[in-house]
This record gives sequence, C-alpha cells and structure tokens, in this order.
Amino acid sequence: MLTRHAQRDLVWVDLANPSSAEVRQVMQEFQLDPVIAEELLTPSFKPKVERRGETVFLILHFPSMRTLSSRPEHEIDFVVGKHFLITTRYESVDPLHIFAKALEVKTVLGRQEATHGGHLFVEMVRTLYQAVGNECDTLQQRLQTIEENIFKGNERQMVIELSQMGRILFDFREALLPHKDIIDSLEPAGARLFGASFGYHVHTLQGAYIRIAHTLQHLRDSLQEMRETNNSLLTTKQNDTMKTLTVLAFLFLPLSFVASLFGMSNIPLASTPPGFWQAAGMMLVLALSCLVYFKRKGWL
Repeated sequence: MLTRHAQRDLVWVDLANPSSAEVRQVMQEFQLDPVIAEELLTPSFKPKVERRGETVFLILHFPSMRTLSSRPEHEIDFVVGKHFLITTRYESVDPLHIFAKALEVKTVLGRQEATHGGHLFVEMVRTLYQAVGNECDTLQQRLQTIEENIFKGNERQMVIELSQMGRILFDFREALLPHKDIIDSLEPAGARLFGASFGYHVHTLQGAYIRIAHTLQHLRDSLQEMRETNNSLLTTKQNDTMKTLTVLAFLFLPLSFVASLFGMSNIPLASTPPGFWQAAGMMLVLALSCLVYFKRKGWL
C-alpha cells in the first residue's frame, strides 16, 4: 500500500508491504537507483547506510513489545532525498501513524519545520526513538511490579516474569545496537547532500540514541539486581525447607528405633500389660528432648 504526504515542496511516500508495481512507480517518479528499488521489495536483516547518487539509503530496525507470536523488531527502510523521503515497512508501525498525523496538523497550520528530506528523516527517527523511550517506561513499571511481587513472597512465579523481561531487554539491545554506527556514518553522507549544517541534526539523533541506550542499560542493571535478589530469596526458602525436613527426619529417627525395638520378640517389658505405655512414654520423652535441643540450637 502506498500513502503520500505532502508538505509544500516536500513529499513523504510511505510504502507498506509494497508490490513490484508500487516500487516501480516510486523508482520512476523519484529516479531511484534500481539497486535501492530491489532492496525495498524484501526485508533485510542487516542494517546499512549508503549514498547512491542524490539519495541516502538506510535500513534500521526498531524494537517492539512483542508477544510470543510476533517479531521482536520492525524494519524500516529510508530513502532520503533533497525534496522527498520514502519509507518502506513490512508490518504496522504505530509511531509512523503518529508522525503522519502530526505532519498533517503542521501542514494544515502552515508550520513547515523541515526544509529538506534530511530534516524530515531526523524528525521521523526522533519520533521512533520517543516511542522506544515510552516502551522503556512501560518496562520500568513492569519491573517495579515484579519487585513488589518478589517481596510479597511470590519468588517462584517471578522467575518466569524475570526471564521474559530479560528476553525483551535483550531484543531491544540487539535491535538498537547497530544504530550508533549507522548514525555516525550518516553524518558525512548527509553533509555532502544536505550541507554542513545537517551535522547538527545528526547530533540530535546521536543524543536521542544515547539516552535510550543509557535507559536500557539501567533497566538491564535493575533486572540483574532483581534476579539476584529473587534467586537469594528462593535459595533461602529452599534451605529453610530442607532444614525443616532434616530436623523432622532426625526427630523421628530415635522414635522409629524405639518402636522397632519394642516390636521385637523376647524384649523385656514388651509382653507386659504396661509395656505399651512405657514405650509410648519413652518415645514422648525422646521427642520432647529433641525438640528442646533443636530449639536451643536455633534449628527450629
């Protein structure tokens, strides 16, 4: 599907799961390199940035809050020209819909902040980074909920939650890790096409990326601390359980011995009428003595 957004002399063309005919139409209209047009038809798992003629071509992946059945990241291809921006995506990306609505409002109000395709690209990527930051805030709230449940005694249930959080943060890091090199490489390529002042806008992207990277590192550190705390509490509970079972086993050991002893034949007192009560009394005394001893030792 092809969607076109115009703002004075700037055009943004958004391609969602493009067909060959749509890519051919865009290639002819904006005189794109056939190599770029071929790249737009299929997803690519490797980020890249390169200049071809009067355009800069970028492939970036952005993390998403996935479910078990969805992909952990979105791919967006950017073709940036002096008077146009072309984006290609292969699934729905909500931040792009938000950016499109904001662009429509600016167009209606006559507020054109972007003067060329490079500016429009920077604004769009900053919107995408802002969406990632919002998702990081959601992850922070989820971590706080996990922390509360840990100290409420739900350590065993939180093992799965912590593992899921670890997977999400790993996916976020893997998707965003190549961005630093891509943005750094964009500055010289964009400066030759849009002028030296474009470097300032690239620096704003670098700052936005660094903030996201620091936020993710903080979340990873918090997750690690919670995981260690949860494991310590689980280990403590398991040790307490094992200690209790050991004490009970040791408590019943002499009682079993007395019961077995009096169960043998030809044992004095075993065949006399008060023999049962004497054996029971002996077992009770042993049990109470063991309990008092364990209590003094702090084992109970």
